[in-house]
Amino acid sequence: MYQIFNFIDNDDVKILDRQGAFTIIEYQRDLSVTPSTAMEAYYSSQMNVRRRQVVCDLSQSNVTLQAGAMQWSVGDVNATTGIKGIGDLFNKAVRGKVTGESAIKPEYTGNGILVLEPTYKHVILVNLDDWNGSIVLDDGLFLACDSSLKHTAVMRSNISSAVAGGEGLFNLGLSGSGILCLECPCPKDELVEVNLQNDVLKVDDNFAVAWSSSLEFTVERSGKSLIGSAASGEGLVNVYRGSGKVWLAPVLSH
Repeated sequence: MYQIFNFIDNDDVKILDRQGAFTIIEYQRDLSVTPSTAMEAYYSSQMNVRRRQVVCDLSQSNVTLQAGAMQWSVGDVNATTGIKGIGDLFNKAVRGKVTGESAIKPEYTGNGILVLEPTYKHVILVNLDDWNGSIVLDDGLFLACDSSLKHTAVMRSNISSAVAGGEGLFNLGLSGSGILCLECPCPKDELVEVNLQNDVLKVDDNFAVAWSSSLEFTVERSGKSLIGSAASGEGLVNVYRGSGKVWLAPVLSH
């Protein structure tokens, strides 16, 4: 039996979103300041630079985290590696190597409360049902998800242009029915959503945060020729082709 006081019920804490096992909270002010840092803390809060945390209720579902993301837990909370045998370990090691993600993402089970490390980045909850059950993420955005979701390494279509563009060959893909937490450099309110129906989106640099796995993702020259690419001043661009949707961070590259 446990009780938690002065946490989510604190008048300095605001609930931003709640879906499934996940609750996103935000601290409206940084009260742990000194005279020398008070001005910085004040202007930070005015510009929406605030600490945010994810609170997980494991009675709703098992949760898989990015390695090192846990801050504290209370109640019946058990941590496992989530590995289901030698073959599963090998597959996760290979996927982690090619995607740049941690090979082993701990899985937490039980019926207690699990709290993640605070972050100044924006945390976005994604229901995979809104993405037809599958999504692909840009590097470094995964924070947590329902353990029922399947993780895969998604390879882009043309290897040679990816190498030429300095991009990785693989991205982390997730599929199934459940909730995903992204740690994003910009808030959801600023994300531009582009819906494609048998069409093409071209993006300079890695401004895409997430996209439907149904889209063909390649790196191509911005022009039809080397001369055309040089004239445009863009060179290589990320191209998303087919039917699906893409989230773009319009201001901040990550």
